[in-house]
Amino acid sequence: MITIRRAQDRGHANHGWLDTNHTFSFADYYDPNFMGFRALRVINEDRVQPGVGFGKHAHRDMEIISYVLEGTLAHSDSMGTGSEIKPGEVQRMSAGRGVTHSEMNPSDDEPVHFLQIWILPAQQDIAPSYEQKKFEDDQRRDNLRLVASPDGSDGSVTINQDVRLYSTLLDGTSVTHDFKPNRYGWVQVTRGEADVNGQTLKAGDGAAISDEPLVTLTGRGAEVLLFDLN
Repeated sequence: MITIRRAQDRGHANHGWLDTNHTFSFADYYDPNFMGFRALRVINEDRVQPGVGFGKHAHRDMEIISYVLEGTLAHSDSMGTGSEIKPGEVQRMSAGRGVTHSEMNPSDDEPVHFLQIWILPAQQDIAPSYEQKKFEDDQRRDNLRLVASPDGSDGSVTINQDVRLYSTLLDGTSVTHDFKPNRYGWVQVTRGEADVNGQTLKAGDGAAISDEPLVTLTGRGAEVLLFDLN
């Protein structure tokens, strides 16, 4: 079964400096029917204006992935990490027993467009940690490139949960993914459009996947994330 979550049905807020869409309940947006999917708790699509961002704030017991689509996101945290995240790079922060961080747009003239993804951890109160890796376009083109996993396999970032996250770029091409028994999926289209087992999703659309042993993605100028969840 494939259940589509259309982009226009998401929660939305425009704060001037931040234009944000919430796939699941977040902050002032609450919908009891969309509290997350399996261990996937948050997918926020954020557009932040130049020179501003999220000041220092605290997290704990959450796996947080930042996935930049356009522009640059500057990260700083209480672990002493400072970095800039650009398109094609995946950042993972395990908040564990507690961490503070900030996320800013360092540009003077360009907005930053990114996804913030929260995954519920398998184990709480772990030591906070940070990881960032780049995945070239040619690794993701016409291929489901593993970018996050519980064991860091194939050079992916390591997350504290039995979730595997894949990224792919498709333009007139298709990829397939086999789900093992008792596994679930979520597809998020970040740009372009893609068919998921024949159902069309456009940028911002997502879809929950249950009891589908095989999923075929066919994209047209598409960038797609696929979550394989327990």
